[in-house]
Amino acid sequence: IAFENCAMGGNWQSGEWNIAHNPSAWEKMFNAVPADNLGLEWEPCHQMIALIDPLPQLRKWMDKVFHVHGKDATIAWDIVKEYGIHGPKPYVWDRTAGFGDTNWVDVITILRQAGYKGTIDIEGWHDPVYRDELEMTGQVHALNYLKYCRGGSFVPNPV
Repeated sequence: IAFENCAMGGNWQSGEWNIAHNPSAWEKMFNAVPADNLGLEWEPCHQMIALIDPLPQLRKWMDKVFHVHGKDATIAWDIVKEYGIHGPKPYVWDRTAGFGDTNWVDVITILRQAGYKGTIDIEGWHDPVYRDELEMTGQVHALNYLKYCRGGSFVPNPV
């Protein structure tokens, strides 16, 4: 069972949310149910929205990552610095991989170093720019970008 690390509009104060929205919740979950088949469907976007750096988090929780979504985010730090996260202007946007702030080379490196054999599935239909008639353009770009970040196409070693 893999819980997606998505807040789904909730927080610690409201009860109608996904329990696996925050690393503190993960610790509580995995301590309460220490099962090898309980883990995370992880994506950097959801943590970036909470202003959590996804890379150290991925390193720490890699043994519980069962699946990865290729969805990204862009944080407008100028807006955060001027208005905060509860101000009148949006400070973060969901993005298709390759258009956001995530360092996917580092994500893929961490995944590979930990022995991850799963996929990175592109989660589309969220990007505010590459949407509507540009949706497939964005998703194809994300596919090519993630291939680039993993080192390109697979090339077997010579025999």
